[in-house]
Formats: sequence, structure tokens, C-alpha cells
Amino acid sequence: MFVCFGYIYYFCTQNYNVWRMVKIEWKLLLLVAFLECGSMANAQLPNEKFGKPSSMEWDFNGWGDAIHADAIILCKTMKVTYQLSDQVFNNNQSESDLSAANIDDFGKNQIDESNILVNYEFRLRTKILKPEGAKHANIDITYFSSDDDKMIADELLDLKIKVFTKNEKGKVEKKTVNTDSFVKERVDNNYMVLHVVVPDVQPGSIIEYQYNITSPRPHFLYDWTFQECIPTVRSKADIDIPAFLQFKMNVPINKLITSGVEVGHLAYDTNRADLKRGKTCVTNHYKIVGDYILPEPEGEKIAVFTSQIVKPTVTPPAYIPTDRTHLKIQ
Repeated sequence: MFVCFGYIYYFCTQNYNVWRMVKIEWKLLLLVAFLECGSMANAQLPNEKFGKPSSMEWDFNGWGDAIHADAIILCKTMKVTYQLSDQVFNNNQSESDLSAANIDDFGKNQIDESNILVNYEFRLRTKILKPEGAKHANIDITYFSSDDDKMIADELLDLKIKVFTKNEKGKVEKKTVNTDSFVKERVDNNYMVLHVVVPDVQPGSIIEYQYNITSPRPHFLYDWTFQECIPTVRSKADIDIPAFLQFKMNVPINKLITSGVEVGHLAYDTNRADLKRGKTCVTNHYKIVGDYILPEPEGEKIAVFTSQIVKPTVTPPAYIPTDRTHLKIQ
């Protein structure tokens, strides 16, 4: 190798013009690398706060191969939190024994589903770029709803959809979509699908979707798809799980997706006088983020975050079928 470099050095020093061209090419390469790093460092990301699209989102029409898309997902987020009550106690422990001193054992040996709720907040913002992209304003929301046991059905709440469009004068016009016309469909004994159709969208329109799901099943988490049929600028899953619930977290391996976990704390919801308010339990707080993700290539598996309970003492839940995800963009 050193001999090879020696020959190159000797040849270039003997020929001034060649050496001069080599230096110019190296300078150009360094300049391109510098500009690339600068563009990545200053890459614009959409506003995660919903209710008013940012100026970046109005001006943004894609990147790279995404500029040919009919529509793009600007921002897509899922936030998961648990709500705990103080009424869970072990089989060999009476309720009166549950005190501030031993409340840290909450849920370690038994999970009482009637006293633990999982709260989901879903947000989605899509921009239509071409007339053919109007279909991407429609979505399907799949959620658990047992036909046999209504007590363990998830509840879909607070669905709000707004369409933002700029008129000829550049003024933003906002319209709220009436959700009464959306169609519910039972797909099997365990799942319902809400078909959401958003009318009167046009190129340049930005559509915001907001809805919540409350679930009485603490040992189940909905999946989360990072790649969709259209490009996605930002996709984020924020999940805060009590440490006594042990999950296997299957995070997709992709250079555009980053993940991390940190220790958090969750307060108990208590009405008992003998328990101090503000008592908390330890949580595992996961944050998984994907930025600037193109649609999945033909025939390749999409990047999906999934989870599976590993604690053996709970009943395995009914999982969403593999051919269907919770939130599907049309």
C-alpha cells in the first residue's frame, strides 16, 4: 500500500498539472461533503404541536425521490401512558395490608386489569401534493373490541379532523370534518375498523387527525408503522411503561430510526386516605423516532415497531392480524 502511494506521489510531483488537478478535485470533494453535512444538520422537521401547520410545512414539498410523491406524511406520533389505581393487591395480601410502605410491590405478582388503563394519543398530519394524492387523506383505524366480552373493549375517543387550505390570496382556511358520516366495520370477533373519509381536499391541503384510545388491557400495546405507502418526514412513538410490566420491544433496525430508553416515574391515582398522594412507581420510558423515511420497496418488509409481553402470569392478548396495522393510510 505504501509503495502504491509512493508511486502516486512521485507521479504527481513530476507533473505539476496533474498535481494541480488532484488538489482541485480534493477541494471540490471536501466542499460537497461540507455542504452535505450542513444540509443534514439544518434539516427541517415539522412541528409536532398540532392545531396550526408551520410555515415549513406549507412550503415543504418533499425531498430526494419524495418530490415525485402524490402526498407526504409530515408528522405522525403515538404517545402511550399508563393510569394506575391503588386497588391492586397480591393473592396472599389483604387490601388493608396495602400501605404506603409496600405500595412499591404494586402489580409485581398480579395484574388486575380493572385497575390499570392504557391511554393512547395518536396524531397524524398529511399534505396532499397532487390531485391523485387526495385518496391518501382517507385512513382506517383498527382497534380492539371484543364481541364476546364488552368489558375489555378498547374505546376510541375524541376523533377530530381538520383540513387546512390556502386560498388564492394566500390566506389559510380551516374546516372541521364531520365525523358522523364515518363507517364502523367489524372485521372479526376481536377487532373493529373505523373507515375515515375526508372529502374536498386538493393539492396543497394539509389534513390533521387527532384521536385517543383508552384500553383496559395493560399487557397489550398497539404496533406502530414507520414506513407507509407515501413518504414520511417524522414518525415518533413515545411509550412510558410501568417497570413491573415486562415487554419485549422489537424496534426496527434502520439507519433512519433511532431509539432510546430512560427511567421515568408514574404517579398512582388514589382516593385512599392512608396512602400519600404523589406516590410513584418506576417506568421504562421508550422513545423511537424515524425521520425522512421513504415508502418501503416492493416486496420488502416495512419497518414496524411491535411489542410482546414476556411476563408469564398474564393471559396473552388477541393480537392484531399481521396483514393489518392499527393506523393505515389509504
